[in-house]
Order: sequence, then structure tokens, then C-alpha cells
Amino acid sequence: MELCKNFITIRPPPLYLRSTLTPRPIKSTASLSTFPTTPPDSTHRLSLAESLQNETLQTLEWPSVCKQVSAFTSTTMGFATAQAGRLPLGRTPEESRRLLDQTAAAAALSRPLDFSGIEDVSDIVRISVSGELVTISELCAVKRTLRSARELYGQLEELAFRDEGSSERCAPLLEILQRCNFLSGLEQKIGYCIDCNFSKVLDRASEDLEIIRSERKRNKERLDSLLKKVSALIFQGGGIDRPLITKRRSRMCVGIRASHRSLLPDGIVLNMSSSGATYFMEPKDAVELNNLEVRLSNSEKVEEQVILSLLSSVVADSETEINDLLDRILELDLAVARAAHGRWMHGVCPILSSEGFESSKTESSFAIDIEAIQHPLLLESSLRNSLDTIESKSRSPEHVNEGNGAMKFDVFSRLSDFPVPVHFKIGCGTRVLVISGPNSGGKTASMKTLGLASVMSKAGMYLPTKKQPTLPWFDFILADIGDHQSLEQNLSTFSGHIKQLCKILEVASKESLVLIDEIGCGTDPSEGVALSASILQYLKSRVNLAVVTTHYADLSRLKETDARFENAAMEFSLETLQPTYQILWGSRGESNALSIAKTIGFDEKIIEHAQVWVEKLMPEKQQMRQSLLYQSLMNEKNRLENQAMRAASLHSDIMKLYHEIRDEAEDLDGREAALMTTETQKVQRETKAAKSQMETVLQQFENQLRTTGVDQVASLVNESESAIASIVEAHCPSDIFSIREAGDSSYAPQIGDQVRVEGLGNKLATVIEAPVAAKSSVLPLKRKGQGNRDSRNISKLSNEEEVSYAPAVPTSRNTVDLRGLRAEEASNYLNSAISSSGSKSVIFIIHGMGMGVIKECVIQILKNHPCIAKFEQESPMNYGCTVAYID
Repeated sequence: MELCKNFITIRPPPLYLRSTLTPRPIKSTASLSTFPTTPPDSTHRLSLAESLQNETLQTLEWPSVCKQVSAFTSTTMGFATAQAGRLPLGRTPEESRRLLDQTAAAAALSRPLDFSGIEDVSDIVRISVSGELVTISELCAVKRTLRSARELYGQLEELAFRDEGSSERCAPLLEILQRCNFLSGLEQKIGYCIDCNFSKVLDRASEDLEIIRSERKRNKERLDSLLKKVSALIFQGGGIDRPLITKRRSRMCVGIRASHRSLLPDGIVLNMSSSGATYFMEPKDAVELNNLEVRLSNSEKVEEQVILSLLSSVVADSETEINDLLDRILELDLAVARAAHGRWMHGVCPILSSEGFESSKTESSFAIDIEAIQHPLLLESSLRNSLDTIESKSRSPEHVNEGNGAMKFDVFSRLSDFPVPVHFKIGCGTRVLVISGPNSGGKTASMKTLGLASVMSKAGMYLPTKKQPTLPWFDFILADIGDHQSLEQNLSTFSGHIKQLCKILEVASKESLVLIDEIGCGTDPSEGVALSASILQYLKSRVNLAVVTTHYADLSRLKETDARFENAAMEFSLETLQPTYQILWGSRGESNALSIAKTIGFDEKIIEHAQVWVEKLMPEKQQMRQSLLYQSLMNEKNRLENQAMRAASLHSDIMKLYHEIRDEAEDLDGREAALMTTETQKVQRETKAAKSQMETVLQQFENQLRTTGVDQVASLVNESESAIASIVEAHCPSDIFSIREAGDSSYAPQIGDQVRVEGLGNKLATVIEAPVAAKSSVLPLKRKGQGNRDSRNISKLSNEEEVSYAPAVPTSRNTVDLRGLRAEEASNYLNSAISSSGSKSVIFIIHGMGMGVIKECVIQILKNHPCIAKFEQESPMNYGCTVAYID
């Protein structure tokens, strides 16, 4: 029997957009180990390197950092991987940079990715490969995962091609799922054969199953009809309180009182109630139908098992593709989790240098330049509240089933001052760094912070620093930190350290980072110094960088003879007798054991006796020289810090002033537009007010003209003209010409200037000849705000403003009504009116709208008449009227 014989082949949907990225070879995250691609010289060395690397990761508390990241994962696979401390580390600098690129791309996403529906189906695949039968729910889990993976890639493509430049930013994430086999055919087969909503095999899964279920349905209908009739007869005969049809021993039957079982003489008792009062009997006519129901039911189950078995084999055949898809989804989930973890810590993307300490030739450059880094695990305490919230969500079922990473972007808190930020400035030529200083001063914590930062950068994680850090890529990070004594192995503290150092020296390479805490301790100081110096001399030419902490002052003097050594000291405040946890680069630190013991509460007599022994062991001049040198260094440090603070304050003030000026300059156009709008609105309001006032004056004039005698018309006209002139003067714009103040003797009229003569009643006149001696006071015209500047700077009036005409107010005397006249009559009437009008007068010629014949005639006369200086055709104030000005 062929599975899904009637299955309709559906063409898989095309990709939303075709990516131009170079296809990435299939790669499992399990291959991202911590070791280089070049195999070690021997199996023993490889095994030893693996063991030491795992020990170092445990010492640096890398699993705890991975657990921090697990709170930001969105799938069960990612959560389990991070919880187990198995975040992938780059095997090469290129792989680590690729991981960093993925983290940066995830941090730049405009919205979180939705991982809902994706499950870890690797166990289901393993079961199918072993030949076991996969259940309906497990097949549905495979279907959901395949569909969700395809939709996840669609989300990435949508984000990549939605905005300009997004494609390049999302490229590292697209590369993970690009050209991946999403097994659309398997998804469609499962969906065609199984209804995941009701967890059942569909009839269409095979022809045999469809036939069996069809026959079973018909048989059940006949059986149900028969039992209903029998039950009704029993009820009518008083054999039961109500008709009862039920199933007992997988066979359909009816209920009947024990006392009335004679109603079914040939019936078969299948069961009885607990009280024995009711029998459950199978009627004789239902026996064959029940037998057929049992056979068909068994056949249906067998056919369903066959279908599930065949689907299981299809899943088993797709083992490689499904596991590869799960690996890629895990890689994407971890990239998103790393980005969210970095944002939670306010982390910065590090810069990896593949050339290490030989990458730069300049003395001022640093191979390691990390400013103000905080230990992630110590930093967690200041962010504990938000982290607890995340972890509680991450462990809930909703985090697995509906986790879309949304919580990653809304729980970030401000970076606190705890732990104290540490700075690392290690030059390119340095191979061995010796850190000295007091106990509990932070030497070991600082060294572990550097080691953890190196591991995090290899894993593609952001670092909680102030600025973008720079550090080399290390193949091995090997540490000897802690007490390695063992009673079982008969190892003392010193023996344990020496055994660990021996392993490290065997495995370390030119690209390794070696961390040694309290080198040479646990034995005679003189022998410990000699052995430690020899080990450091050995390491300087065989590793990329070795960082050691010590209380031996002689180790700090190695720098005097070899530039590949560098010193650093943990700062100790002599004022508070407390460590500041800051590194002083280039200096040697004192242990300050007596000061620390005093602060802890030791008896003063013990401290005094110890001080006497110190003075005997240390010459007075050397002690004084070291004290003076230390004090000088502290003073210089304080001076430089004060200068840096002043420079930062000055820079802040300058930038603030710069931004203010830039903002004002950028806003000039807007301010100019707003000012123009305001002035325009003001002018419109004043114009409207003036128009309203003038219309009021004209209305009053016309009303008074109807009731006023002829002898009072002139007075009425003068009053109206005066009122209109007052209105015009009140609303006169600020940039019109105004009269220069009288008595300004500095002004000398020039030919062509417009002036007002006081002796002539302030009438307007034009200077045609330069005067020798003015008999009358001359008031030149000026613009407001010009002051007493030279008259040559005064703008001249236009020809239209040189002559002052009577007010342009229509009255019965200056109005000529030509409406109703013929063209010839209108011409004669208009010529007569123009001839009878006085000089500098204004007449209003009403010609109406009509056909425009009278209007054309009027325009022709006004254009050619020698007495007409100018005329204004009809306007919104004078429809059907032309205003003529007589010279």
C-alpha cells in the first residue's frame, strides 16, 4: 500500500527575495570548538590542551557568563546550550569576527525575531532513525518547526530589504539560513496526512483508510439505528427508566433492568452495574454489526500505524537536513541572545587583531586597549533585578513556545559604578606583564577580567566597556589561578602550581594568552623568585602575552633589562588605607601588608614589631626613595586627572555652544518664514481694518449727502476727505517716506529731490535748480530710520507719486454715469466732463458691465485724451467703473 497515494503535489513557495550572498557551507555549531584548525603535534598534546582549556574556562567562570546569555535565548535548544556553558568559540580569528558580525547584525535589527513554533525535534529524528514509530503529536512538532523556520527566514528577508542599507547589515544573519533546505515537501506531506488541530490521521492519507472509515461509518449508522429501536421497545415495556445505549467490552449494547431481561430473550449480557440491578445486553441482531465494527476498527488502527510508520521513515530519511536546520536556527538564536546580552550590559563590540602584538610599529599604539571594562559577573549584581525578571520569563513555558525575544530590548538599566572599571593599556612590544600590589587589591580579579574578555571576544560577545576595545585573538587562554593542592595526589600548594605550569608551558603557542596568579608562591622566597624569573624569561619568546601577579619586587625589575617586560601596580590609597582597584601602568606596587593588617584589626604591638623587622630588612635610603617615588607618581597622576577633567569640561562647554549656534543657524529659514507669516497677517488685518473704516466714512458721507443742502456739500466733502486722510495716515506702512525733522541745517536739496515747502503750506515740490539761499524752510522726504544722511541716499518718488491728486472718493460731482447711452453720446458726454473738470482732479466713469462697448469707448478716450495723466480700470472696489486722473 502506497502512502498518501492521493497526495496532491504542491509546488514549494518561492523565496520572498533572492539573496546575492555567497552560499555558506553547512556547518554545525558543534564544530566551533575552542581549538585551532591546525592539529597539535600529538594526540597527547591535543588531549592536554583540551583539558587545560576546559579548566581555564571553569576558572574564569565562563559557564556563569553563558548562563547569563541563556536568559536571552528564545528556543529550548539555545537555552540548553547556554545553560550548559557551550556557547561556541571561534577556532580562528575569522570565525570569531564572523560571530561578532552576527552579534552586531542582531543588535541592529529594527524589531525582534519571532522564534515561536520552533522546537528541538532532534530526539524525534533520532527515534525515527532507530526505527521506532513516531506519534502524531511528534510529527506535528516536526511540521511546526519546519514551517516556523521558513517563516523565520522570511522575517529576516523582510527586515533586510525593507530599508536602504538594511540588506548589508542583515547579511551575517541571512547567511546563516541562506540556501537552507526547509523541507517544504515533508511539511506538506505531514499536513496532508495529519490534522494537527485534532491530532488525527486524515481520511485522505490513503485510499484504504478512506474506504475503511467509509464502511465503518455506514455500519455504525445501522448499528445505532438498531439499538435505538431496541432501547425504545425496552423503555415502552418498562424495562428501563429512559432509553440507554452504551459501550461495554468494545461492543455497543443497551441497558435493561435485570428483572426485565426477558424482553431480550436472545440477548448477550456483556456487563452489569455495580448494584446488579441493570444489565448491559447486546441484542441478537446487533452481534454481527458489532463484530464488523470491531474488525473495521482494528483495520483502521493498523492502517493508521502504517501511515505513521511511513511518515516516520520519511523523517528518518531527512535526518541530515533537519539536524542541519536545527543547528542553523540554534546559531541564529545564540546570535540574537548575544546581542541582547550585550545591550543589557551596555556592551561595545571589540576589535580583534589577528596579528597580535606585532601588528603595529609605533610606540604609542597598544595591542590591548580596553577602557573601563567591568567584570560581567560582578556587574550582574547591579543589574540583578532586571536579570531575575528575565530568568523567570526564560524558564516559563511561554518563553519557549512564544518567546520572540521582545523582552531583550526593554530591561536595560543604567551602568552602575560597581564593579570598579579597570583599564588595560598594553603596548605592542610587551610579552610579559607583571602586576604587583597589595593583597585584596584586585590583582587576580583584574587578570581574570582580561582573560574573560578574551574568551568573550572569541565567542562573538560584546564587552562591558566605555569605548570600543581592541585586543588580539588568542588560540589558547591558559590559566594557573587558585590553589591546586590535593591530598589524594599528595600535592602541596607549590607542587600543584608547578605541575599546572608545566602543562601550560607544554601546550602554549605563539598565539596563546597565559595567566599566572601568585607565581612562585608557596616555597622559599629566594628560590621562588629565581624559578619565577626563569619561567618568565622562557615565556617571553614563546607566547603572545603572559600576565602574572606577584609580591616579589625582584620580578618587577626585569623590565630594566628587557623591553618585552612591563610592570603594573594596583593602586593603594595611603589616606584611606584601602585599595582603589585601579591599575597604575608602568609602576611597581608595594604589598602594604602591614597597612592592610592594621585596618583588619591586628594588635598594634604586632604591627609595631613587624615594622621594626621591615626596617631591618629594607635599607632606609631605599625605603625613602620608594616612598618619594610613589608619592611623586601619585601627585603626577592627580595632576593629569585634574587636567583631563578641565579639558573634558571645556570640551563639553564648547560642544554645547557649538550645538546651540548650529541649531539657531539651522532654524533661520523657519524663523524667517514664521516672521513673514506674522507680518503678512498683521498687514492683512490692518488693511481689512482700514478698508472697513473707509467704507464706514463713505457710508456716512452718502447718508449725510441725501439730507444736506447744496451749500454744505463742500464742507461735508472736506470732512470726509480729512477722515479718510487720517485713516490712511494711521495705517501708513513703516517703510514709506516721512518728513525729516525741521531745522536740520545739514541738508542741502539737490536737483530732482522731492521736498515740501513750509512757506507754501507744506506743498510738494521738485527741485529743478540748486538754491543759493532758501527763503522758506525746506523739509526733504526721507525713509523712516534713515536719520540725517546725505540727500543723495534718499530714494526718489516714482512718477505716479510726484503729483498729489484729490482724494479718490466718488461723489455726485466727480461721477460720470454713461450707462444707457450710445457710444457716440457717451463719448461726447465724457469729453465734456473731462474738459469741465479742474486740474489735479479725479473723476469716476461708470460704464457698467454690459457688452463692454461703452467700456471700450471710455478706454480709448482716456488713452488718447491729452488731459488724462493716468486711469485705473475697474477693481474689486469699483465694478463697472474706471477712475481717471486729470493732469
